Order: sequence, then C-alpha cells, then structure tokens
Amino acid sequence: MNKSEVRNKFPYLVNGIIYFNHAATGPFSSPVVNRLTNLLIEKSEKNIDDFDSFITVAEETKILLAELINCNVDRIAFVDNTTNGLNIPAQSIDWKKGDRILLNDIEFPANVYPFLNLKRIGVEVDFVKSENGIVTADQIINSIKPETKLVSVSFVQFLSGYKVDLEKIGNYCRANSIIFSVDGIQGIGAMRVDVKKCKIDFLSCGTQKWLLGMQGLAFIYVDEEFQKKMIPANVGWLSVENAWNLLDYKLDLKTSANVFQGGTLNAFGIYAFNSSLTLFKDFGFDNVESEVLSNTKYFITKLKSIGLYCVLSNCNEEELAGIVTIKVKDPEKIFDELEKKKIFGSLREGFIRFAPHFYNTHHEIDKVVEELQKI
Repeated sequence: MNKSEVRNKFPYLVNGIIYFNHAATGPFSSPVVNRLTNLLIEKSEKNIDDFDSFITVAEETKILLAELINCNVDRIAFVDNTTNGLNIPAQSIDWKKGDRILLNDIEFPANVYPFLNLKRIGVEVDFVKSENGIVTADQIINSIKPETKLVSVSFVQFLSGYKVDLEKIGNYCRANSIIFSVDGIQGIGAMRVDVKKCKIDFLSCGTQKWLLGMQGLAFIYVDEEFQKKMIPANVGWLSVENAWNLLDYKLDLKTSANVFQGGTLNAFGIYAFNSSLTLFKDFGFDNVESEVLSNTKYFITKLKSIGLYCVLSNCNEEELAGIVTIKVKDPEKIFDELEKKKIFGSLREGFIRFAPHFYNTHHEIDKVVEELQKI
C-alpha cells in the first residue's frame, strides 16, 4: 500500500483539512469506521453475544502489537488508558521506605502522579531538571542514586517531541538492577521501539494518538522476569488460570500479562485498534517511521527558511520523532488564525505543537509554513 492509497482512507482529507494534531488525538480511518459500523449492526441485529469472535480479534491484535514492539504475545495486556497502565507497576512493586523513583520535570502528568502517590508510603521521587525542553539519557543516568529503584521516562516528550535513547537507559538500568518503565504514547505508532533490545521492564501506551485508535484503550508490555517480582494490586475474575470455573474460587493467578486484564475489556476499542494496526502493517511499520521522520525533518527545514525555529532545530535525526513545536509571539492568535484556515495543531504551554503523521505530505507542510509566514 502506498501513501496515496492510505490517504484515500482518511475521509477528513476531502474537506480541505490539514490535521497535524496526532500527538493529541488521531483521526479515524475508513477501515475503522466501517469495522465499527458493521459491529454495531451485528450486535444490534444478529450476533449480540459473540464473545468467541472478540477473543480471536483481541489475540490477532496482540500479535500485530508484538511484531510492532518485538515481544512475545503473552507479554501484552489491554488496559483502559496510559495512566492506569502506569499505576500497575506503581501499585504492584514491593516498595520499601527510602526507595527512590527517578522522573524528570517535563513529563506528562500521566507518568508522574502514579509515582508521586507512593510518597505516602515513604518512597522518594527525584526529578531530573530539563535543559531547553530536553532531558537526555545521560542526564537521567547521571541522576540515578544508590537508592533508585525505578526510572520512568517518556519515549517521546509530549511538548518538545524529543526522543530519548531508551536503549542506553535500559542497558544501564538492567546492569544495575533498576526497574525501567516507559510511557510510550507519544512515540509508538510513529516510531518503532524494540522492548527487548531496550531492556524495558514495563511499558504503557494509549491507542488514541499516533496509533489512530479509540480513547479508552491502551496496552501494557510487561517483561517476564519483572512480572515475577510483581504482586498484582488489583485482580479480577479473568486474572486467574481457570476463569470459567466460575464457582471454584482459587486465586491461581495467570503468569502471562493477562493477569492484569481482570475484567471486561473495551471490545469496540480493540476492534478499532485491530483495523488501525492492520493499516500500519499493510503500509509497513518501518515505512511509517521513515515517512514520519521525513516529514519532521522537512518541516523543521521549512520553518528555518522563514525564520521560525522549533525546539528541536539543533537535534540530530536519532532525537526526532513526529512532533514539531515552535515558540512564537502571541501563540493564541496564530493558533486561532491557523484553525480558520483548517490547519489543526495544539496549543500547549505557550507553544504551538504540530504533529504530522506518515500519510501527511510535504505539500501539506508547505501550506502550513506559507500560512505561518502570512500571519
């Protein structure tokens, strides 16, 4: 499938909209819309309780995910959002008073509050100080203390778009018996990540942004050895091995990541996610990353040509993902003017953040830059 064929699957494009806001919410493609429409009809007219078909689709979706992040299928579980995914390690680790957690001062709150909540039991939280919107792997490693038990970081920073070197952090953490947790929501779907190569112990990622899925669905990855050290804080009827022996109350917990799927899952979200991941697969996961990087580099270059510099103007390709953020005078006015022209980004912390995806084009970027030059 080429880019032109993919673009034909996004209905909003026929309305003259330039949507560069995938770091906030991704649009639905026609395969997602058709899948959900058919499912609604099916569940309203015929196969109302078709649980077996759903289980098959859920498993197929995990197979696609496992290929995307390079892990075994049994290491993936579905949850409802990134935050609650990160609450799983926060609440399932055997913390001791005086243990320390290392974060940084430009994390999205989803990767902060689950860990700050542990201060009530005597866990200390340290923050790496950012420099010009960036926190590097070296800064994180150099801030680790002897008592640091867990490091948690975003794969891609939500405001600047800086992509941290996960492999470098992961290697250090594994060599020093430190738990390595990752918030993947601003990277996965735009960039590839190899959880084994990066030695990630735990990862949480919502599906509604770069992965072009629905709100209310996320997935987690849990390293097998790390899971053996966890004590699941929340379990449900589907957390046990023989869940359908309904009146045989044995707390025989599953050893797969499915132990964290305690009850009913977001079926509609999983059907939608399956269609979205299939689209990515058909285009090629590596090709998605290549196109995102091409758009990012082109966008930065075009902005420089009109005297606008993004936060990551001086970064190398390995530090870029899909986000291009600019600091301008009167950002609210410029943001409003762009929306009048059907150009959509995000207004965040006094910055304007753009996030074009793989199916967006250099021509669209040219039009955005032209409008910025006029304002």
